[in-house]
Amino acid sequence: MEPVTVVIVGLAVLIGVSLGLLGGGGSILAVPLLTYVAGMEPREAVAGSLFVVAVTSAVSLISHARRGNVRWRIGALFGTASMFGAFAGGLIGSRIPGTVLMIAFALMMLVTAAAMLRRRKAVPTSSPGGEHSSLRRWRILADGLIVGLVTGMVGAGGGFLVVPALALLAGLPMSAAVGTSLVVITMKSVAGLGGYLTAVTLDWPLILLVTGAAVIGALLGSRFTNHIPETALRKAFGVFVLIMGGLVLTLELT
Repeated sequence: MEPVTVVIVGLAVLIGVSLGLLGGGGSILAVPLLTYVAGMEPREAVAGSLFVVAVTSAVSLISHARRGNVRWRIGALFGTASMFGAFAGGLIGSRIPGTVLMIAFALMMLVTAAAMLRRRKAVPTSSPGGEHSSLRRWRILADGLIVGLVTGMVGAGGGFLVVPALALLAGLPMSAAVGTSLVVITMKSVAGLGGYLTAVTLDWPLILLVTGAAVIGALLGSRFTNHIPETALRKAFGVFVLIMGGLVLTLELT
């Protein structure tokens, strides 16, 4: 195996670990990996990352579901709205110049890093109900549509936007928000990929290699969800994403 291939496989495992542990972060690593290491054109890299994240999220979802961390009805509601937004975002992103797309991606990385590093507010742990349930459903639908549009267009920012939304709008505890976010991520990644495939062709052998390695990482990550302090891990990953976002933005602007 060539050295570059070894690096690609190793980083792909980290993509899976991120998704398994945190319910997000996969595309943040996948797009730079496919663009700068694997040498793919930016639009192809975004489309490829959506496939990798869709498959990896679906696999990681199985482990979370077995532990009872998935709220299927809320996930389906949020996910359906996000699919419409993601498909539209994929159509738009597949027609944006590569440099512009990568600059937008870098900005999304910086926003995601800020969300990861920000101190979380306490959220209710009970399901929403009563007279506010209808309002919350509409907010979940609106948020799903917006998150899907952004993710489908730039291929990033989904998980770390979905998890806080599920915690704050749907009143889910963090463990359930992470597990349920994987339902949403899978659905909107498939829809975003569909939008991109109307104008982009993928290097499937490479994409499948990265996907296989990421699945292994997801299985490893999901096993340690309850054993690693989520706050410390999130902050460390947030710093890494902040650095990577600044690096990508610098490379594209120069």
